[in-house]
Amino acid sequence: MRSTTVLPGTPCLAPPSGDVPLHRLEVAGPTAVPFAAGSFEELGPLSRADRPHRHTFHEIVHVTAGSGTHVVDLARWPLRPPHLAVIGPGQVHHWADGQGIDGTLVLFTDDFLVDHPDDREVLRRLGERCWFGLDPGDDDRMRHLMAELVTEHRRQAPGFESVLRSLLHVLVVRAARLSGRTGSAAGPGGRPAALAESFARLIARHDATAWTVRDCAGQLGVTPGYLTQAVRAATGRSPGRLLIEARAYQAQRLLAHTQLTVRQVAARTGFADPAYFSRFFRRETGTSPGAFRKHHSHRHPSLEARRPPA
Repeated sequence: MRSTTVLPGTPCLAPPSGDVPLHRLEVAGPTAVPFAAGSFEELGPLSRADRPHRHTFHEIVHVTAGSGTHVVDLARWPLRPPHLAVIGPGQVHHWADGQGIDGTLVLFTDDFLVDHPDDREVLRRLGERCWFGLDPGDDDRMRHLMAELVTEHRRQAPGFESVLRSLLHVLVVRAARLSGRTGSAAGPGGRPAALAESFARLIARHDATAWTVRDCAGQLGVTPGYLTQAVRAATGRSPGRLLIEARAYQAQRLLAHTQLTVRQVAARTGFADPAYFSRFFRRETGTSPGAFRKHHSHRHPSLEARRPPA
């Protein structure tokens, strides 16, 4: 499971200085399925965390009650239940000023999608939009489906893993219907789509934002030319353009969710020259790093690791 899961009670993975904390999925043991489902109360205080954090896993939340704001990356979503939220691995989120938040959460890693690998791309796209309002019919269907997932996971009767994977696939498909988008850009299981999906997951990693197209192609075991053809066929954009967007988006996350200096953000996103980074950031976002941070500032104290006194 590539360090995406931990035993219950394991401390949150300490991030590099100034980065956003990383939560891993708690499971009963190394042979346990990388899946959890339950209410906010059942899954513990981290399910309502009011500090920005990331996950190594997917999170689908059916919000049925409560007030406040769900902050995902740079977007703020006022709670007016019922809602469905889809948060992907690496996305930064927290619940701000939450009061009486209730509902059901389903948590799972990429490894759990082995029966339906194309769902990974669907989930990535759903995470880009993240937040979906539900009409009474959608809400009722979502309640029943979530309840089935929770019951199946709790009872763990013979064959429960297969049932969970099937029910989860239904959940992903129904969530995709809410967004009006299903499937992958180049058709289910197509090689260009699969390679583009792998490329998207690779550049979503924070340490990949300063890589070149050649670096990514080497990691994926293809030539730069083939990677360019596959990504362009699946997305309509070049891998170089997507890498630039990933660097700009990572810089936005760090400016919005940490108190790293502009020089530190520049270094973290692969720029040795802060002045060049500022020109890059203005070109990509239309504003300076300082102005962006001022606009997106929040009440949380610095996430940069505090050093003990000498």
